[in-house]
Amino acid sequence: MAETAISTPAVRTGPAGSPFTPYAAVLASRLRAQRSYRLSFAAEVMGSLVVGLVEFAEVWVVFHNVGVLGGLDMDAALLLFGLSNLCFALAQVMFGHLDELPKKIRLGTLDIYHLRPQPLLLQLITSDISLRRFARATVALTALVIGLVRNDIAWSVTAVALLALTVVSGIVLFAGVLVTAAGCQFYLIDGAELTNSFTYGGSYAASQPASVFPTPLKLLFGFAIPVAFTAYLPTLALLRLPGPALLPSWLAWLSPVAAAWVWLVALTMWRRGTRHYQGGGG
Repeated sequence: MAETAISTPAVRTGPAGSPFTPYAAVLASRLRAQRSYRLSFAAEVMGSLVVGLVEFAEVWVVFHNVGVLGGLDMDAALLLFGLSNLCFALAQVMFGHLDELPKKIRLGTLDIYHLRPQPLLLQLITSDISLRRFARATVALTALVIGLVRNDIAWSVTAVALLALTVVSGIVLFAGVLVTAAGCQFYLIDGAELTNSFTYGGSYAASQPASVFPTPLKLLFGFAIPVAFTAYLPTLALLRLPGPALLPSWLAWLSPVAAAWVWLVALTMWRRGTRHYQGGGG
């Protein structure tokens, strides 16, 4: 009998891609989806822009009427507002959709993420991207540029390095705050309003002169949830102001330490929360 040759499909032996390829594919699909519905996307961008303008209008009204608040004038307030809101808005672009975690827990859709052989937190972070929040960041960036121009800043390599360090550390710090809030949802389930008081409340506190806060709030927003490191302390350092008690301006250089502290809390809370989670029950 003649032997019959059995052909087998060729097996590719080329590179399988980087470990981040699946995450990049998901993000790319989200970007395409947002661009597909142009009218809806334009409406979301306009809404985010209005939010940024309203927040700026609030700062303008306050400083237009009082002149100086907490040792800062209107020009300094532009710098403070620009730094804090730029960092928060950019952190929200990649981490803001973690607000939807309570809904995923209640509906049981979070269990789907556990079936994939990838870290849960990284899956959730890369599951979406909020392009509309760039509109809010644009308002903040405009205010920041105007503040940098109008204030008497002694520009040097040190000042530029502090500004760059502040923006990067501020984004990382606010991202850690959002992850901490998400980790709490495994216990609270329907407690988004409580965690929002620390996330969005922290963003609001970051845009205010911390010198007007009573001591308990200075300790809260200066060290426990150290949002003062995202804008207030760098503003003092750039303007060569001494700062109030408990918050001297030289602390601005420790913003990476503040960001590391927030992420230590965030990862601890996330780990405890995921271990506490028992599934959607479906």
